[in-house]
Amino acid sequence: MESLRASIGHIEGNNQRAKAVLPFGVAAMDARLPGNGLALGALHEVAGGGNGAIDGAAAALFVAGIAARTKGKILWCITRPDLFAPALAQAGLPPDRVIYVEAGDEKAVLACFEEGLRHGGLGAAIAEVAHLTMTASRRLQLAAEASGTLAIALRRWRRQTEAADFGQPTAAVTRWRISVLPSTPLPVPGVGRARWLVELIRARAGESADFELEGCDDKGRLAVPAHLANGSHQKELGRRFASA
Repeated sequence: MESLRASIGHIEGNNQRAKAVLPFGVAAMDARLPGNGLALGALHEVAGGGNGAIDGAAAALFVAGIAARTKGKILWCITRPDLFAPALAQAGLPPDRVIYVEAGDEKAVLACFEEGLRHGGLGAAIAEVAHLTMTASRRLQLAAEASGTLAIALRRWRRQTEAADFGQPTAAVTRWRISVLPSTPLPVPGVGRARWLVELIRARAGESADFELEGCDDKGRLAVPAHLANGSHQKELGRRFASA
């Protein structure tokens, strides 16, 4: 498998230099990614499992947790001010680390996103977009490679028809889909830690997979639920969820 990954990397031109990575700290996830982590200096895509607000919010928290584990300021480009800062803080990303840029439309969002990536002094750059073409994603990927900045396109939709665009090819190194599952039960009345189905739909020179995980803690870290800590039934659960 390692030999195959190396060959694919050579074909795609990714073996020119060693890539720094950001591990998730979940062994089963990191094992599916080249270098055992999320590549820095690369573009990644994240979307909710459906077209509703709940899965979209989970995807945003997943992204916030990733950004929280980087160093430096975070650029977050949006077209509407609907992010809830206290929720991002609970995922490990405090308000004083985030630079929000509100643009008039997605074209302007992508322009700000690319400019932020080329700056090179950020921990991560994030852009909320419904559409992402191959041309635009290729520019973003090249900008991320040049600066070494982690780039994340957060695919959020206002209407159902926009969700279909997520299946179109892009230059993103990985593509993720996040769906909400019932939260972890507590022994007393209350709401337990959020639980998500995290699907790695595409990983360049890596493998697709899905995982049932507990949502980000206040350090941006994911966790395997206690009843799945031995790694069993992960793939079976993901297949049942996808076919439901």
